[in-house]
Amino acid sequence: MKKFLLLPALFISTLLFSQIPEDALRFSFFPQNGTARNMAIGGAMGSLGGDITANFVNPAGLGNYKTGEFVFTPGFLMNTNRSNFRSSSNNNQSNSFGMGPIGFVYGTPSRYQPATSQAISLAFTQTANYNNTIQYNGLNNYSSYSEKWAEQVAKSGLSIDNVLNSRNYAYGAAPALYTYLVDTFRVNGNLQVRGLPENLLDAGQALKQQSTLDTKGAQYELALGYAVNKKDKFLFGISMGIPMMNYSSNSTFQENDTSSNKLNKFDSFTYTDEYTTSGAGVNAKIGIIYKPTEHVRLGFALHTPTYMVTLKDTRTSSLTANTENYGGLQKVSSLTFTNDQAGESKYSMTTPIKMMVSGSYVFNEIEDVRKQKGFLTADIEYVNHKGSNFYSANENPTTDDKTYYQSLNNVIKNQYKGNFNFRLGGELKFNTLMTRLGFAYYTNPYQDNEIKAHQALISGGIGYRHKGIFIDLTYVYSMKKDVNFAYRLQDRSNTFATIDNKLGNIILSVGCKF
Repeated sequence: MKKFLLLPALFISTLLFSQIPEDALRFSFFPQNGTARNMAIGGAMGSLGGDITANFVNPAGLGNYKTGEFVFTPGFLMNTNRSNFRSSSNNNQSNSFGMGPIGFVYGTPSRYQPATSQAISLAFTQTANYNNTIQYNGLNNYSSYSEKWAEQVAKSGLSIDNVLNSRNYAYGAAPALYTYLVDTFRVNGNLQVRGLPENLLDAGQALKQQSTLDTKGAQYELALGYAVNKKDKFLFGISMGIPMMNYSSNSTFQENDTSSNKLNKFDSFTYTDEYTTSGAGVNAKIGIIYKPTEHVRLGFALHTPTYMVTLKDTRTSSLTANTENYGGLQKVSSLTFTNDQAGESKYSMTTPIKMMVSGSYVFNEIEDVRKQKGFLTADIEYVNHKGSNFYSANENPTTDDKTYYQSLNNVIKNQYKGNFNFRLGGELKFNTLMTRLGFAYYTNPYQDNEIKAHQALISGGIGYRHKGIFIDLTYVYSMKKDVNFAYRLQDRSNTFATIDNKLGNIILSVGCKF
């Protein structure tokens, strides 16, 4: 099994801070969402326009509207995950409902400049869907989850009693000490802080580990867009967005002794962690579309970093450990160390900047859309994943606040990189019926070559337009490869699970012209 060493190491000494490097990707590494028409052509929208999705991609595309339009886009997602952890495979499934853009666009010629038109739009969409379940298990003869808590104690500079009495360690080290899963021992004459499962590893024995992660929620965005069309040659647009985050996770990690020895001071432990994140922010998107000929369209769009003004995390956890003839069966909750109050932290963050260049070729007549026979379109997008940054939202941040977020941001810069994403699609039109195909590929955001993460989408759909009514139906098949770290250690390499995700998405868009 490959192992990944995190340098510089992010040592989370106080789990009142619950942000981890993976949180950065949660806000940036997901495919574009859109209407059924847009998703059927791979999500390529940067130079095409004429779709409400332009609010979230290149708002200049709103300039193609000369009338009004309302659209509604429900969806249904079928999720399948195949995980591999230390050569053991596991499969699981979960389904959920999704939502694409809902809203309106209204375009009209300028009263004072007949060759100029303008359009305004208000749209709401689900930019990311977090409903998922990931499970994996395997035999690990390399490391134990308990080492994470032992590191916290050893590097804290505090006595065991002080750690137990500090709410800063309520989500790890304190419960581990309370249940005797972690303690101090004499090793070769030196006093060391160790997790009891380490004794089994030292004896050459493997531990059975099992992780379950259930996530729910979504990221949404409300956008107000405006565009100007100059003689159907130059289109300029801008949109202001309000992203909203609603995410929750419930994780369970189990570790078991694989022997039948009831006197080796460790049988098992189960750690559960319930976590929620909510908040809102602001961003902007600007773009242009240029039509050098009646058949060719070129586009450029810039997405500013999203500034999540205030994010709020809440957290509770529990630990049950059976250390047999050492401490017996013990159970404790994080609430024991926090006066029965759930842990809470408030912070701000900025997401990466995005840039996009696009091109389209429209077949046959372009001025009268009723005579268009089809098009080919493509986007190339750059996302600077290592540009994510977290900040304390406290009015007077402490030195610990500043040190923690600086360390977290340094890890993000060292773990992630900028990546290119590619989208390609086309449409053929047969009077009132249309057929569409698309493909998209999102490249690896990790710097380390041992971590393979990417996402590919294949899509196809049909559309119907007649007398101002339109209905589009699309199926998108997504193949995503990523990794999951159950725990991170500072003093040795980290082991992780690889996740192969297969996602089927049925999307329906219904709308009308007015």
